[in-house]
Amino acid sequence: MTFVVTENCIKCKYTDCVEVCPVDCFREGPNFLVIDPDECIDCTLCVAECPAEAIYAEEDLPEDQLHFVELNSELSKLWTVIVEKQDSPADADEWVKVKEKLHLLER
Repeated sequence: MTFVVTENCIKCKYTDCVEVCPVDCFREGPNFLVIDPDECIDCTLCVAECPAEAIYAEEDLPEDQLHFVELNSELSKLWTVIVEKQDSPADADEWVKVKEKLHLLER
């Protein structure tokens, strides 16, 4: 099992989660974070730190978010490691409640 970043992170990109990760498994894209499934040790620390509630255990993913397993795996191979908390986008709090944001994901 691994943990997966889901749609709620798109355009929010809070980075509270990256500071608590003991194995540096987060990768950063332009407006989204992903977890590298090959690095994740299933420690659960990131889940409670995510203000967007965008991180799930793979086995607990809502059905409409299952495609994020493959997306995290794919993008984690392309994006760079992030280990320090950064400022969130100025409009992150406005985007956190928006649904169906996949089309806004920047690669």
